[in-house]
Amino acid sequence: MAYQPDTKETTELIQQLVSIPSPSGYTKQVISFVETFLQEYNVKTKRNRKGGLIATLPGKNDKEHRMLTAHVDTLGAMVKEVKSNGRLKLDLIGGFHYNSIEGEYCKIHTASGESITGTILLHQTSVHVYKNAGAAERNQANMEVRIDAKVNTAEEIRALGIEVGDFISLEPRVEVTESGYIKSRHLDDKASVAMLLQLIKHIQVENIELPYTTHFLISNNEEIGYGGNSNITEETVEYLAVDMGAMGDGQTTDEYTVSICAKDSSGPYHYGLRNHLVELAKQHNIGYKIDMYPHYGSDASAAIKAGHDIIHGLIGPGIDSSHAFERTHEESLKNTLQLIYYYVLSDLQSY
Repeated sequence: MAYQPDTKETTELIQQLVSIPSPSGYTKQVISFVETFLQEYNVKTKRNRKGGLIATLPGKNDKEHRMLTAHVDTLGAMVKEVKSNGRLKLDLIGGFHYNSIEGEYCKIHTASGESITGTILLHQTSVHVYKNAGAAERNQANMEVRIDAKVNTAEEIRALGIEVGDFISLEPRVEVTESGYIKSRHLDDKASVAMLLQLIKHIQVENIELPYTTHFLISNNEEIGYGGNSNITEETVEYLAVDMGAMGDGQTTDEYTVSICAKDSSGPYHYGLRNHLVELAKQHNIGYKIDMYPHYGSDASAAIKAGHDIIHGLIGPGIDSSHAFERTHEESLKNTLQLIYYYVLSDLQSY
């Protein structure tokens, strides 16, 4: 019987996930959310020392394993300097640009557990004061956080409990439109996390037996390059990262299909696994596109670089405006979920 994912449930789960602050290095709360979700469906989980979460579903064959991964950490920042003018200098977490966060609301998370709101702005924002407001470079020297508190000195900032090294999260601005679009920061990669959770729930509720023991790694350091490079069992044969498909000039990826990656900045993904995924998409009438992402790396490529002897692949929903104001469509979520589902039920191939 054909698998028809509930995209309404998936989008609701995405909304919950993106609303939990989790820049790389500050992911305890969102990992706990995922852990609680999985425990409701009697899924065996454990945390690794890096703070990521591994869920395991037993399969008929326990000698050969599969692993799928999606990352729950996001872009963000840290306090680089408590400035004498009552504002904060930023240091970015992850590969994005200052222009993509100009004017964004944010939260500063203090060591005591308080969250204080603010806005990320160009120092020379006021056009009535600064002649070069439009031309000034958006960089670390010129960008700062305006804190929503009556502070005009470094001492007053520190009195709030804010200090160098505090994490800063960006407001997601999540919205689901009547036309089926999901608009939000951090769809990379919380859309994929939501899909893996939905898949696991379906398998557990329907009591589906998987052909192979399958691990699901919810990694928490992907944006800084090493989220999924460890905790891979010796029995693992195939390792599939579920992450975003990147859109832009020269790309085939769109917001309505599942993107199957042939190559990114790390090099080609496994040719045999890629072809297997394409054949599954064709067999089950799943909309797909094959693409390359020129400035991209995944947890699967991190695992290969770490020396694991695995067959690695990468798929994901097509997401517009990556690392900025991202958007995808429920059709892409449906197609991606269907491909993941039929993949975990398929036999290992002789590539």
